[in-house]
Amino acid sequence: MSEELHQVAPVPGGRRADLRADCERCFALCCVAPAFSASADFAIDKDAGQPCPNLQADFRCAIHDRLRPQGFPGCAVFDCFGAGQKVAQHTFDGQDWRSAPRIAAQMFEVFPIMRQLHELLWHLSEALTLPPARPLHGELRLALDETERLSQGSPDDLADLDVAAHRQRGNALLVEASELARAGVRRRRIDHRGADLIGWHLKGADLRGANLRGARLIGANLAGADLRSADLTGVDLRGADLSGADLSDSIFLTQSQLDAATGDSATTLPPSVTRPAHWPASRPAPQGPRRQAGSRRSRAGS
Repeated sequence: MSEELHQVAPVPGGRRADLRADCERCFALCCVAPAFSASADFAIDKDAGQPCPNLQADFRCAIHDRLRPQGFPGCAVFDCFGAGQKVAQHTFDGQDWRSAPRIAAQMFEVFPIMRQLHELLWHLSEALTLPPARPLHGELRLALDETERLSQGSPDDLADLDVAAHRQRGNALLVEASELARAGVRRRRIDHRGADLIGWHLKGADLRGANLRGARLIGANLAGADLRSADLTGVDLRGADLSGADLSDSIFLTQSQLDAATGDSATTLPPSVTRPAHWPASRPAPQGPRRQAGSRRSRAGS
């Protein structure tokens, strides 16, 4: 469970308030259902459906306050978008997998499906806050209502759901909303959708209105970059330097993306997210020249 989840800012507007993780109302599903491998994100291997060895009998994490130094930053940044408590309290009526082991397998199967639905609900709700996307608001609300209806289904209904197909339909609307929101921001298009930008040197880059959907920006230097109106859907920002960057009205930026990156007090954020607790209060002092690993271009769009 993430050490930062309790600090997420309230989500304005009706159902969006249910799209924040509430670990107290869950049964540590994120500590059991997913599999993970020993890597920079996790210190150990764990099979799907196997409780993490750090999980205690009361469904709390024994290293909750020191996940990063113990080698579990992947846990620190994970966000279920409220799917955990939905599965625990609604889908399975408050039954937990320990006291009712007969439901464990199906509960673990349903959890990632619910998470995908809730993530889509979050993005659809965000799209409805974009004034330029007003021509799509009717369709977005219909998609939001349908996704919410599906999330209310029984365990069998959820297990049988073709969630990938439903997400694909919703994503098409989100792409349209993004295009409308970014139209007119700049004359020259910057399209890095799905691009491999690992380790790129983009310090001070003008990325206003850029399409960065699904881009891999792991370890990238984005210090001082202008990311206003940039579409950050699904961007991998693990280890990226956002010091002094302007993300004030970036599109579809999630809390978990920020939690995986590094920024400082000079990083400008949209109101829907909060400054991660592990970020330093100010920019670190310069350490002298350093090699820009993986840097192939020094200027965005060049």
